Amino acid sequence: MRRLFVGACTIALFTIGHKVSSQSADKRPRFEKFEVATIKPTPPDWKGGRYIRMISPQRFFAPNFSVRALIAAAYGLSPPVIRGGPAWLDADRYDINAVTPGDVRPNLDDQMAMLRELLVDRFKLTFHREQREFSVYALTINRNGPKLKASAAPVDDPPELVNIVYPGEGVRLPARNATMGQFAAMMQRSIFDRPVLDRTGLPGRYDFDLEWTPDEFQFDGTLKDNPESTKPGIFAALQEQLGLKLEATRGPVLAMIIDGVTRPSEN
Repeated sequence: MRRLFVGACTIALFTIGHKVSSQSADKRPRFEKFEVATIKPTPPDWKGGRYIRMISPQRFFAPNFSVRALIAAAYGLSPPVIRGGPAWLDADRYDINAVTPGDVRPNLDDQMAMLRELLVDRFKLTFHREQREFSVYALTINRNGPKLKASAAPVDDPPELVNIVYPGEGVRLPARNATMGQFAAMMQRSIFDRPVLDRTGLPGRYDFDLEWTPDEFQFDGTLKDNPESTKPGIFAALQEQLGLKLEATRGPVLAMIIDGVTRPSEN
């Protein structure tokens, strides 16, 4: 069966979590910028989805990204809270292939720090932040309580939150060693068109599996409805499988206002 990996962070559009060196945090090298990075338009016949992944210990790959989606990934934002910018910010798609410095695999925070530097250096991104009110989803606990298994992984192990799309059958998310804040951040980055706020109050790290049928409002509308799927929609799946729920509401969010951005410099 052909599987399409879509996944945060994103996105998923994102993969969260890579095994890293056993060096302690204070001995890890600082990753400030990619050693080498190429930026090319995505081929029009690309069918491999959109994701961010370390495809080897020193090779960073992010195919099929709009610049707005890259900014959202790099700064941990939902694309709708990134305001302004030219039309090509959403229309143009790029592939980023980069080499990271040193011989230690960078973790997710390191990767996003280098991606932010790339956006500033090659796309000449400038912005400011403003508090604005947006439509949001609040992630809360269902009335019967959560159905989550505490992770037995060491706290220092990276989380794993990778959405796996099975064409025609739905989406499966095997989450491991993940906090509710990381889960909410992945959903706002990869699945929904609005911010997702963690209001569960759950402080732990959890292992869980979530399966659902996506609709046209998820994953940037890239997946079509499948009326023959037996899996529930994501709202019902969260309640039935995890004992959680998403509530549509409004709330203050720190928006990013684009002041300047250009198409990327030549490689």
